[in-house]
Amino acid sequence: MSNRSSNTAAVPEAKGALDRFKFEVANELGVPLSDGYNGNLTSKQNGSVGGYMVKKMIEAQERQMSSGQGGMSQM
Repeated sequence: MSNRSSNTAAVPEAKGALDRFKFEVANELGVPLSDGYNGNLTSKQNGSVGGYMVKKMIEAQERQMSSGQGGMSQM
């Protein structure tokens, strides 16, 4: 069995910004996220951070799209 993670960034250059965003969201939610091992956190705590990140990213994309700045490429 391989130790490779299937959780790879679509845009590797964004990894640092996404990590900062994750810690910002965790702080807003009061989740004691630390750099490194977080096995002491519950699934609910970890899920709330990821879920709220997605919610905020969708809201930002919707704002960008509604202001006529495009966003998603033309299909």
